[in-house]
Amino acid sequence: MIYHVRHRTVVRYAAPVRLARFNLRLKPAPWPGQWTSDYALAVDPAPASVEARPGGWPVRVARIAIDSPISVLRIDSSFRVGVQGSPIEPMDGDPAVRAVAAAALTDREIGPSAPAHYLYASPRVPLLAEIGDWASEMLAADRPVVAAALELAQRIRAEFAYEPGATDAGTPVADAFVARHGVCQDFAHVMVAALRHAGLPAAYVSGYLRTDPPPGRPRLVGADAMHAWAMLWCGPTRGWIGFDPTNGVIAGDGHLFVGMGRDYADVAPMDGLFVGGAGQKIEVAVDVVPEEEGVR
Repeated sequence: MIYHVRHRTVVRYAAPVRLARFNLRLKPAPWPGQWTSDYALAVDPAPASVEARPGGWPVRVARIAIDSPISVLRIDSSFRVGVQGSPIEPMDGDPAVRAVAAAALTDREIGPSAPAHYLYASPRVPLLAEIGDWASEMLAADRPVVAAALELAQRIRAEFAYEPGATDAGTPVADAFVARHGVCQDFAHVMVAALRHAGLPAAYVSGYLRTDPPPGRPRLVGADAMHAWAMLWCGPTRGWIGFDPTNGVIAGDGHLFVGMGRDYADVAPMDGLFVGGAGQKIEVAVDVVPEEEGVR
């Protein structure tokens, strides 16, 4: 599948901002089974500088500096992306949870996607006993790891209510777990916490999801959004596999990878600081359009 992705962010400040520094994580990082071309980033007003920076995880960072007063900031990101590969399913002979946990402890890789980076608690995903206990039967040591993780994603899908506005980017995973509601970010954090509690390397993925309009209805421009899911290292043979707990599925050719980190903070599409102003309002519009539908 080939898609065209457009992502517009508009930040409106209550009073003029004199100085701002932002990190943008909108350009997809390289990932097996996916390619990206024709990436473009436009910032208005034009920043004093745009600097690409390496990250400690599979994520691309653009650092923008604004040194003159602004009241509105517009950021447009666009690219063409292709996803290829056969659907991933549980297989006979998949390693057990116990075997994957043991392999992660002896793996000697140290690169950005090395499993060792994703074994332990991170700032936004503490290892909570209540989440570990809740998932312990699904992630029993002798269970095949891919089937076990898929069951976990499906249970989150069944037990947690998708409620936009019920949480925000700063909601602790413990609160979302107790309330049993939230959005894709919350569900991905819950799944990552459960997998790590079982000794499995689990990461948080930021990306996009293909969505289809209702039958007979046109695709609405700007109606899509960024998506989040969990990535699980399933041993040296199977490698990293994505699991989407919001939809209870293994990630497929409708999931477009942008970046992977320990939790949301590592891959947030935009963060930073500004001097001045009394508040801000952020508007985001996203389009994920299959190439066969044409480019808008």
